Amino acid sequence: MPLIEINNITKDYGRGRGNFGVNLSVEKGETIGFVGTNGAGKTTLIRQMMGFLKSDSGSIKINGLDAWKDSAEVKKLTGYLPGEIAFPDAPSGNVFLKRQAELLGLKDMTYAKYITKKLQLDPTAKLKSMSKGMKQKTAIVAAFMADAEVLIMDEPTTGLDPLMRAEFVEIINAERAKGKTIFMSNHMFEEMEATCDRVALIKDGKIVAVKSTNEIKYNQDKVYEVGFVGSEDYKRFLAEPFDFSNRQPEKHQLTMHVHDNEINKFMQVLKGYNVQSISEVKYSLEQYFKSLY
Repeated sequence: MPLIEINNITKDYGRGRGNFGVNLSVEKGETIGFVGTNGAGKTTLIRQMMGFLKSDSGSIKINGLDAWKDSAEVKKLTGYLPGEIAFPDAPSGNVFLKRQAELLGLKDMTYAKYITKKLQLDPTAKLKSMSKGMKQKTAIVAAFMADAEVLIMDEPTTGLDPLMRAEFVEIINAERAKGKTIFMSNHMFEEMEATCDRVALIKDGKIVAVKSTNEIKYNQDKVYEVGFVGSEDYKRFLAEPFDFSNRQPEKHQLTMHVHDNEINKFMQVLKGYNVQSISEVKYSLEQYFKSLY
């Protein structure tokens, strides 16, 4: 049985905004990325998962618990990072984190200190005077410090610089290695490729695709860029029975699509030409979802 089960969820705000018949499941130990444009319905779904919003219809269960009726129990087993951070009044990050620990019944702050150090966070700073990035780091520590079985995060790397985003990816992959179940929305495709087992695309409040990241990265339809030494070889090669998508005659270069079944044939044909360069153009998660939009 999936650890997270989202069954036919609808939350209709009117004018086409909200969620409409959303179905999605997450297996125990799986990391799911959740992607979509602003207003597509990502945050609405996450808030329903955390029991902050009541669905119009459908059900959400996390570890067998109803996300709305058993929201207090769900929160105990979940590390949550909201998309919009609004801290309560506290004189410093340390005070805020200690209060969060008390609410969670957490006495050992060892893991919180580890994440704090990993993100280069100064928790002694005043909450109100913290930069956006510092506030984001504080929220990340709060979400991770209880070492919860389930992590639900809404745009977790917003406000972080590239170095800290790389550190966050390392933290997530360490959590995956522990067998955590992770659900996170993210607009950073490279981060999702590096951390997620599957990625779901939501558009206009509906799930339109769920795809394995490995399936996308190791696509059977390969794209190659080939450069020839001279124009004669370039022109002659265009007569070969391949699918060409981009031609640059001034550079004697072209781009072509080759299915895995044709790779050997492709390489054999190239032996009859003076090839200057050849490189595979990797198909990315971003390209895949942009093609759907």
